[in-house]
Amino acid sequence: MKRTKLPKLTGRQKELLALIKDRWVKLAVAAGCSAVVAGMTAATAYLVKPAVENIFEQKDSRMLIVIPFVVIAVFLVKGLAAYGSVYLLDYVGQDIIMGLRNRLYNHMQHLPLAFFQREKTGDLMSRITNDVNIINTMFTSAITGSIRDCFTIIGLGSVTFYLIPKMAIYAFVIIPIAGIPIFYFGRKIRRVRLGAQEAWADINAFLHESLVGTKIVKAFNMEDHEKKRFANKSRKIFRLELKETRVKALSSPFMEFLGGLGIAFIIWYGGKQVIAGTYSFGTFTSFLTAVGLMYQPLKKLSRLNNAVQRGMAAVERIFDILERKTDIIETAAPVIIRREPHRINFENVSFKYDKDSVLKNINLNVEAGEIVALVGMSGGGKTSLVNLIPRFFDVTQGAVLIDDVDIRNTSIASLRSLIAIVTQEPILFNDTVRYNIAYGNPNASEQKIIEAAEAAYAYDFIKRLPHGFDTPIGELGGHLSGGQKQRLCIARALLKDAPILILDEATSSLDSESETLVQKALENLMEGRTTFVIAHRLSTIGYADRIVVITDGQIVEEGRHERLLARRGQYYKLYQMQLADNQVP
Repeated sequence: MKRTKLPKLTGRQKELLALIKDRWVKLAVAAGCSAVVAGMTAATAYLVKPAVENIFEQKDSRMLIVIPFVVIAVFLVKGLAAYGSVYLLDYVGQDIIMGLRNRLYNHMQHLPLAFFQREKTGDLMSRITNDVNIINTMFTSAITGSIRDCFTIIGLGSVTFYLIPKMAIYAFVIIPIAGIPIFYFGRKIRRVRLGAQEAWADINAFLHESLVGTKIVKAFNMEDHEKKRFANKSRKIFRLELKETRVKALSSPFMEFLGGLGIAFIIWYGGKQVIAGTYSFGTFTSFLTAVGLMYQPLKKLSRLNNAVQRGMAAVERIFDILERKTDIIETAAPVIIRREPHRINFENVSFKYDKDSVLKNINLNVEAGEIVALVGMSGGGKTSLVNLIPRFFDVTQGAVLIDDVDIRNTSIASLRSLIAIVTQEPILFNDTVRYNIAYGNPNASEQKIIEAAEAAYAYDFIKRLPHGFDTPIGELGGHLSGGQKQRLCIARALLKDAPILILDEATSSLDSESETLVQKALENLMEGRTTFVIAHRLSTIGYADRIVVITDGQIVEEGRHERLLARRGQYYKLYQMQLADNQVP
């Protein structure tokens, strides 16, 4: 006879089981509490029999006193055990979910920029919040709750088969007794839930910021810092969820204890009536009680499959991210680059996103301290070129060298510590002015922060803010003007004091007055640094040591402003498009 093979567990299912196994001590204690709850539930049903026989039939006055006290004791023990079971099982579930949530976010921090360009921010946020919460429901309501329900069914089933075996086979469907929630606990749960929802709103706002600003996070080597910030917000949610659990866990045993008092009163009062010869009960009453108590856990188990299936669907979405691998690989023995002026060489560099070629055979040598402006029509490949320097992407062919060292052979952290970036869209975080300036150098002194603000022409407007450097700037710097936000970004780059600077359309979205101040700040920032400037407005790059014209992913011209105009080539055409014909020499 062939033996039926059990289906093998998938890798993801094994990982979930490993998460549960790591917390086996608390689960074992919770299972013990569940067994006590089941035993007390079965004892409750069985106590009906001696109560009926000793009090109602034999009219034993002594048992009229003893049995009510035994019932009270049983419900008290059951309530305490139920609290321990619910709290510990929920603790394990919440702990697993917190670890899974942090693991998912930490993994995202190390995925390449291409991943965030492909994925929708809202979808990523949903995986971290909604999907993880669905798994939480699977753990706390379905799987862990089934442990308690199974013990209860086993206990009550044993009582029914012990009392009337033949009838037990047919007596598993009966009208349930609905519990009435206590108003006080309902109000408590509502208040706690409101706090938890606000905490979720806060963490969603944080996620949006950090995911949108991932380029800056990576450029300033702040992945570990962001992990800590997220862990703190995640722990706040963890505490609020457990607070709600405590209220829920207390409400159920409290109602059951009140129910026990009610049953004790009924036994006492009904017993007096039996002694008086009014009523007669027997084994059937005990049996019926056990069946009635068994209905609710059976009903919960019938819903288990739906909850598990919803949870496993969420598991698929979460592990889809966790199993993504970064294509920005750090070599086993990376070269550490020193913080000093560097020359940068692009040697036969080609690059493409998926199948679309963006850069083709780029050869460009930039000396230490040189300012190079990259110009050309939108989509020509300028931003793609500078994104190769901090390894937001890796070249498809060729190599990018810093002082003759292929950047793929360097430490990613040391490489990015050498680079400061100011983008067209100012990326700031919902914190204070001080926090944003010191983002790339959290240990900077107050004097250094002030000096960076002064060099960025930001000090005057900062001092006029309600709390100066301690003023919150709102989400993405929403409380500041465009020019103010950009000057804070420049101050942040100044404080990082990196020898390589990338300016990606840093002044293109500003008005004339703001542009003048920002341009002065940029002059301070570029001093002594190897600088790449991407600009559409050619009037703003006259200071560049060299201008490189990129068209369709290729370098078509390079030289100083005057010489390029004299050639009347691509640069001349771009210049002519921006200025009237009579302004062109």
